Amino acid sequence: MIKVLQSGFYSTIQDFGRYGYQDYGVPYSGVMDRYACIMANTLLGNPKDASVMEITMTGPTLEFYVSTKVCVSGADMNPTLNGILIKNNKAIEVKAGDVLSFGRLTRGYRTYLAVFGGFHTESVMGSYSMYDGVTSKPSILKGDELKIEALAFSSKKRHAVLRVNTSYLTEKNLPVFIGPEFDKLTESQQKVLLTKTFTVSKNNNRMAYQLEELLENMLEPITTSLVLPGTVQLTPSGQLIVLMRDGQTTGGYPRVLQLKASAIEILSQKLTGEPVVFKLIKM
Repeated sequence: MIKVLQSGFYSTIQDFGRYGYQDYGVPYSGVMDRYACIMANTLLGNPKDASVMEITMTGPTLEFYVSTKVCVSGADMNPTLNGILIKNNKAIEVKAGDVLSFGRLTRGYRTYLAVFGGFHTESVMGSYSMYDGVTSKPSILKGDELKIEALAFSSKKRHAVLRVNTSYLTEKNLPVFIGPEFDKLTESQQKVLLTKTFTVSKNNNRMAYQLEELLENMLEPITTSLVLPGTVQLTPSGQLIVLMRDGQTTGGYPRVLQLKASAIEILSQKLTGEPVVFKLIKM
């Protein structure tokens, strides 16, 4: 078990999300940055979609009641074990009584903590992903006790060796496909959309990222239609909204672009005020 001494700004348990319930308005949820999740789990020998802790902007303080192994990936929050700095993307042995905490955010926005065997918290509709209205609580709170597996260490140590690419944490280009209503834009609008540098607004979370700069919009609203994580919607005011993992399942705004999966990971690591540019993938 892990005891949550401090919860941080916004920490949740996530896996790859829940599928097959979108007809009922249940979002996919799941980790915002799958690459970081896969790296952390793989380095521990877990299935790539094992449940992890997603940590946003500031990290929690966690006390371990059992021995295990952990791995931290994604954003660099200067994690420490018993006050000693540990590295991202490395399997670390943790003993009962150890305390893991996080310091100043220096790169990226979301960090992922994997533990051996994953987190065994509340599972709803085949997923551990926390979401308000689906799971009993939307995030981790101070005082929570999180169930994990104990691990008996062997004298024979084996370490996974992976090449970890962290350059995406500072990448500004977002690979995209054209959306269903892209061709309804004028050539001038299309050019602006695909060449202009946009900035992340303060309105960003697991549901959606809004962009500051407006795009002139004279399109009519569409019949409510399917939307996905990564769908870029254009509102009547000209604001661009990029749906993320907790985004709604249908929408009535024109869908002008669709982010590639890797672009969702890039955007999920962006803070308010950081620049992004849409880069069209030519088929």
